[in-house]
Amino acid sequence: MRCQQRMRKMDEGCLTDLSVHQLRVLLERGEVAPRDVHEAYVRRIEEVDDQLNAYITVCPDFPPELENRHGRPVFPVAVKDNIMTRGIRTTCGSRILARFIPPYDATAILRLKERGLYVLGKTNMDEFAMGSSCENSAFGPTRNPWNLDAVPGGSSGGSAAAVAAGEAPWALGSDTGGSVRQPAALCGVVGMKPTYGRVSRFGLVAFASSLDQIGPITRDVWDCWVLMRALCGHDPLDSTSAPGQAPIPPPQSVESLGGVRIGVPREYLGPGVEDAVRDAVLKAVGVLEELGARAEECSLPHTEYGLSAYYIIAPAEASSNLARYDGVRYGHRTCQASSLLDMYELTRQEGFGAEVKRRIMLGTYVLSAGYYDAYYLRAQKVRTLICRDFERAWARYDLLAAPTSPTVAFPLGERTADPLAMYMADVLTIPVNLAGLPALSLPCGFARGLPVGLQLIGRPFDELTLLRVAQAFQQATDYHLYRPVVGGEVDG
Repeated sequence: MRCQQRMRKMDEGCLTDLSVHQLRVLLERGEVAPRDVHEAYVRRIEEVDDQLNAYITVCPDFPPELENRHGRPVFPVAVKDNIMTRGIRTTCGSRILARFIPPYDATAILRLKERGLYVLGKTNMDEFAMGSSCENSAFGPTRNPWNLDAVPGGSSGGSAAAVAAGEAPWALGSDTGGSVRQPAALCGVVGMKPTYGRVSRFGLVAFASSLDQIGPITRDVWDCWVLMRALCGHDPLDSTSAPGQAPIPPPQSVESLGGVRIGVPREYLGPGVEDAVRDAVLKAVGVLEELGARAEECSLPHTEYGLSAYYIIAPAEASSNLARYDGVRYGHRTCQASSLLDMYELTRQEGFGAEVKRRIMLGTYVLSAGYYDAYYLRAQKVRTLICRDFERAWARYDLLAAPTSPTVAFPLGERTADPLAMYMADVLTIPVNLAGLPALSLPCGFARGLPVGLQLIGRPFDELTLLRVAQAFQQATDYHLYRPVVGGEVDG
């Protein structure tokens, strides 16, 4: 093993171990300067990222325009490499965009900049967000900081690994079928997928437009709320952005969860879920009950069809969205073409990786004449049934609790030759995207020395309940305070 499965408690004397709200206190007291924080993270990246490969692009220089911000704290943020950043390379983990530099910022980035955040770097990811392990990147796989022989999850694996390893205080990811929550679970950090329409998708490179959402990856629940508050709001540049959104108030310190009703779907604890993962999640539900919540088993009967429906709907939308990468306007263009048709074919052949090609072909097939009704239309009907399962659940429960991932982080290379086994990694997160619901993953234990994630699923636009319950859990436990020991670090 290149790295033993080791952990240590947070070191309050180490800037890169602290949460953002802890850093804020130091900055407001004048004990450290924003440049000190920036340089600490750059040093940390230089120390460990050759082992992790969490970043594709690093921005080592502190922005000079933030030197004199009148005493207001400023913070770096790591950004998944499918979110547009003006003047900073945005590759989507693909050869086809390896040299693409956007001329504008995504709305999410503009909103963070308004609050004093700046881009520390762009994080590694499965190509065009298509993957569950961060092994599909054209820039090499990312490794899990808890065990360098294991995957960090995907597709936002670089963002989750960077936060877990202290290479960033927090990060942005995108979640199409679990791509924020699953890597957050496998790396032992907090990740939230907002309600569809809560966060603008303008400037997020599209994979599946009816499923994609930008979401935060953070050290703890409070930081998750802070980043959510900055990201949320209506955006006229995004036609799917929900109007009239109320700000999400802080979750506050919670002494009791009395009156909170929690459903535990039996379908999320069945075959395929590791015993140790199931035990950790049920123990976490027990903690919530000790805090006053009432939990009981429930059923979401159409869960078993979610994976099949997703792998028709998402590739169909990807087939349409990725048609723009043709070598004409931007991105890679082949040098071998002898005709226009050759140029299209060879550009895409050279630029896209195997998993992206697989999904484009699948999506094109299910949308083709004679197969649309048999596949795509039926998948959308299944999506409706899954939405109705959740709607019935909300008549009885305030939120649902389940594992985020059926397993802890699995070994690098274990599933790359078996796409179906890889797709199963998202079996517990995909239904949330199909229904457009908010969900949050937070660390709730360890199995074989690797983190286990508890997934909380909420009603549409009720992120506050998820944050409140998650905050209560973190006040009662200390799983979020553990840090991985990366490579040659000494246990602290």
